[in-house]
Amino acid sequence: MKLIFLFVIFITLFTSCSQKELFYLQNHPKTALEATTFDALNGFEKDDFSVVLKTFQKNCQSTKAEKIYGELCKKAIEAENAKAFILENFRPYIILNKEKNTKGLLTGYYEASIHASYKKSEKYPYPIYATPKDLVVVDLSAIYPELKSYRLRGRVVNGRVIPYYTRAQAQQQDLNATVLCYCDSKIDKFFLEVQGSGIAKFDDNSSIYLGYDNQNGHKYRSIGKYLIESGILKKEDVSLESIKKWLQENPQKADEVLNYNNSLVFFSKREHGATGALGLELIPMRSVAVDRRYIPLGSMLYLNADYPEGSLKRIVFAQDTGGAIKGRVRADLFTGSGEKALKLAGSLKAPLQLWILLPKNINITKEENE
Repeated sequence: MKLIFLFVIFITLFTSCSQKELFYLQNHPKTALEATTFDALNGFEKDDFSVVLKTFQKNCQSTKAEKIYGELCKKAIEAENAKAFILENFRPYIILNKEKNTKGLLTGYYEASIHASYKKSEKYPYPIYATPKDLVVVDLSAIYPELKSYRLRGRVVNGRVIPYYTRAQAQQQDLNATVLCYCDSKIDKFFLEVQGSGIAKFDDNSSIYLGYDNQNGHKYRSIGKYLIESGILKKEDVSLESIKKWLQENPQKADEVLNYNNSLVFFSKREHGATGALGLELIPMRSVAVDRRYIPLGSMLYLNADYPEGSLKRIVFAQDTGGAIKGRVRADLFTGSGEKALKLAGSLKAPLQLWILLPKNINITKEENE
């Protein structure tokens, strides 16, 4: 049975001043969970359960979600009472971080937009590349199962795999890749890569959707952190908007800052708007990017986050990933498109508590460890 295959849970009795039962997902053994109840989910009663049910049904269109929730995907189609469906069929488990507490971080991302042309010109000099033909992706899991979550990317030179071109190196040459379009701003291109998807708008009012397809293999490095460590911006002042503003006002230093991030993202054309790692169209304020090493893609989650401008307490779905999204209690909320979405995504940085909602009838195996 698919549920048993993916979600055999092992219980560890953790002895301290008080005893806690910790649960671990079989395919994510480094993620500790603690069973709880829906009463413990602050704000749960105020969620829009009709939207949750519709989103759950769409989420089940992915094979990863179907493997997690099995028969519940079929049952959701016939559900008449959305809230009752959630309460009767799922149990919440709070996700613990590496230190075995519940503290995490919520940020936001949005659907970026660029002004584009199919032809390179003085106005449109910056290429948006598809995955290069000479990019090699090596899967080591057959030899080293413990590395199943990692992929080695590079290019072959004289029979050896060497690192692929960095962002700075790629600017000095034409990559062996199809150019999907050209854009008029290196800054907008950079943030298109950071967001992972977006829309390219042309002068004739036509447009195409772009989605993440691959990456050059170099680790993502935050230019916001670089600006802070360089003494250019204060930590409390850093946001997407403040970074873009500084880059626009300091064009002579833009390349230095942008190239601090060696990571380079490649795209493919999509038939609809922002698409996540599951291949599904992202839903504003309901789709989140997670670290797939610790949280299964396709899973239903509940987040609780308070920030200066408000609070977010709602059911969301793990439908995407991102180079900057690292950790167990870590989520990046898709805020949508437009100025309002950009503003929220750019400023959102809030303490986070995160629960995973699993079927009540999952098979549980008990195992005691020290």
